[in-house]
Amino acid sequence: MGDKFYEAPIDDYLPQNGNRGYRVSRYELDLTYKVASNRLSGRAEITAVTTAARPRFAFDLSQALTVSKVLVNGGKVAKYTHQRGKLTITPQQKIPAGGALSVVVQYAGVPKPVRGPWGEVGWEELTEGALVASQPNGAASWFPCDDHPSSKASYRISITTDSPYYALANGTLVRKQTKASQTTWVYEQPEPMSSYLATIQIGPYRRHRVGGTHAAIPMQAVVPARLRANFEHDFARQPQMMEVFTEKFGPYPFAGYTVVVTDDDLEIPIEAQGISVFGANHCDGRRGSERLVAHELAHQWFGNSLTLRQWRDIWLHEGFACYAEWIWSEASGGPTADQLARAARHNLTRQPQDIVVGDPGATRMFDDRVYKRGALTLHALRLELGDKTFFTLIREWVHRYRHASVTTEEFTDLAGHYTAIPLRPLWDAWLHSETLPQLPPHGGQVGSGSR
Repeated sequence: MGDKFYEAPIDDYLPQNGNRGYRVSRYELDLTYKVASNRLSGRAEITAVTTAARPRFAFDLSQALTVSKVLVNGGKVAKYTHQRGKLTITPQQKIPAGGALSVVVQYAGVPKPVRGPWGEVGWEELTEGALVASQPNGAASWFPCDDHPSSKASYRISITTDSPYYALANGTLVRKQTKASQTTWVYEQPEPMSSYLATIQIGPYRRHRVGGTHAAIPMQAVVPARLRANFEHDFARQPQMMEVFTEKFGPYPFAGYTVVVTDDDLEIPIEAQGISVFGANHCDGRRGSERLVAHELAHQWFGNSLTLRQWRDIWLHEGFACYAEWIWSEASGGPTADQLARAARHNLTRQPQDIVVGDPGATRMFDDRVYKRGALTLHALRLELGDKTFFTLIREWVHRYRHASVTTEEFTDLAGHYTAIPLRPLWDAWLHSETLPQLPPHGGQVGSGSR
């Protein structure tokens, strides 16, 4: 950016992402989207506090979007440059450390996903509509942001689109207004959210409630009419999953939970805060994706409420969500977590043992071995602590770091308080070595009485 000083990246896995000098507390996004032409125009208001006095501040924003105006602190026009995915603004007046930074960005363009080692992420055009799946760095494909998971803020998202379409964003629908051929949907997400978990889903959807009106957590489905019957069958056990996970992990962290099924097929389901997105192929009428239904629901605790501070700790999301699949299987009369863990370990012995779960490297952070070995780490810990202590630890973890950023060290430190036996050998073997460890023999404490 022409700055005279070098700054170390916020995250070695995504060295281009995230920005220094401020902390965002809120995003207010006013967006208009034309489905036929895939054209997005937006006004983003970003409220932040500066952490250092500096001549300029940068935000992540895709080059597919063109900025037309930037205003800072009460409507003063600011100079800006927009290069290599960074929108860099120079306020007219210097802002001291601890000062208010309020930025309004007007922009428009044809949004497209961000290309990276993990494929294409971010705003994606569907046959009819659009979806946003931003993990890990796709948020900049549709709004200017501090695109790093440790940067959490509240959001208000307003989306105006063609009236026949349903538009969904994170949080609670607070207003819906139809004018002529367009409808505006306004959502409020008060709990802090990482930019990659912000989402918009637009399509020929119908919304309906799941699990009746008596459910403790309001759940809804946003699905094409043609898939409703399949959905009712395939996702029928979601209310029971919610009960099991609430018992095992503690209270559900958000006001509600919505599942979207797109009219198109998707390779994998995607989590967003308070929302999970599945493809039509996951709604096959045979309950063929129930494991994934459990996995995505678990991410609301592990990933969305408790969000990693650095991407190298991805096992804190994926290992936990994968382990939740086994917990659900055990609770619902399927194979026990212990049986599934031993089968998973057996399968892993046939794969290369050249990955370190606690720091897999940027290109391999979504490697299935991180998911499975992460889950096995938790199972090894459960065998060490016994059921009662293990789940007490998990609930304490979820409660202590609710809506916060977390690290592996914080988890291992907390676990250390739950046993007199040193856990360092367990962490070294499972999280910090390439070699696949043995699971301890099955003790009497695990799984017994957990149905």
